[in-house]
Amino acid sequence: MKFKYYLPVNLIFGRGEAESIGSIAAQYGKSALVVTGRSSTKKSGLLDRVLENLEGNGLKAVVFDKVRQNPLTTTAEEGALLAREKNCDVIIGLGGGSVLDCAKGIAFLCVNHGDINDYIFNRAAGKSALPLVAVPTTCGTGSEGNGFAVLTNPKTGDKKSLRSNTIIPKASIIDSRLMETMPKSVLASVGFDALCHSMEAYLSRLAQPMTDMMCVEAMQMIGKHLVSLCRGEESAGAWDAMAWASTIGGMVINTAGVTLPHGMEHPASGCKDIVHGRGLAALTPVITEASIDAAPDRYAVISKALGGKDERDCASQLRKLLEEIGLSTSLGEQGITREDIPWMTKNCFTVSAAGIANHPRKFTEEEIAQLYEKAYSLFVI
Repeated sequence: MKFKYYLPVNLIFGRGEAESIGSIAAQYGKSALVVTGRSSTKKSGLLDRVLENLEGNGLKAVVFDKVRQNPLTTTAEEGALLAREKNCDVIIGLGGGSVLDCAKGIAFLCVNHGDINDYIFNRAAGKSALPLVAVPTTCGTGSEGNGFAVLTNPKTGDKKSLRSNTIIPKASIIDSRLMETMPKSVLASVGFDALCHSMEAYLSRLAQPMTDMMCVEAMQMIGKHLVSLCRGEESAGAWDAMAWASTIGGMVINTAGVTLPHGMEHPASGCKDIVHGRGLAALTPVITEASIDAAPDRYAVISKALGGKDERDCASQLRKLLEEIGLSTSLGEQGITREDIPWMTKNCFTVSAAGIANHPRKFTEEEIAQLYEKAYSLFVI
């Protein structure tokens, strides 16, 4: 047996740990660009508390609040321009996965100039990045635990990861109290994304003993707690479990990568800006049904983590989970049209080729188009 595992992530985990943001950020700089979304951290009062905490620890702070879902390469460029103008020397990502990914892109572009798409498509290599402190407010992307930043090019619709060890956060503060204000619809979407990260890393051709161990733990925690949290049956322990499962999901895909569900979803959300977790909800059961024979033992483990018996009921367990958290959907319901399928199929084989390569079963281009068709029409009347 041979494998390698390298991931220098400084995780600061615990309820109330967000109060240490100022003292932690002060270790890396004196002027912070706080990257956040347009509304949620403001409505909850979190942004004001963080700014006060930073000031109390001697840091100046500038707010960049233009990040939306499926963050754009152009938004990262705009944030980096502001950070350079204000002489910021540390970046703080405060929000969900879109915010953290955009913050990573900003930290990277503050040091590496030129077109970020050249770095995303490996036409150029980055040397370093500004230090980043990540503070997730959702339990889904796991961006606090890896060196990925998923960004969409608005000119082409290409949605792909900037991958670099330089953007691994210097510190990630995972405080599950910050996640309790999420609407249940958001919790369902990000929670299913977290499940898919660990499922896909577990199924990946790049899986190895370290990631396998972490994947199973994360899937079991999500299987135990996601439905009850979405129903409002909340407890500190359940929130901690979901937060930790999300972080694990980010860590395992850093090493083992994602497979076909993410490979097919990224073209969909790049095409129509759909909610990432909902795109995964439409695609994952369909892909699972078509893939079980390629890895029956592993699909059996996934099924059991979700309360099933073996690989034969894995897809039905996924559908049951989606129904219980109110996330049953189709690509058609999310705004995808049949006319989009040829473009998404082609994009899947070019921009998202790694997801296809990592998947346990190999699919032809025609078969990918058929999977898109089935996910499009499954719930459309």
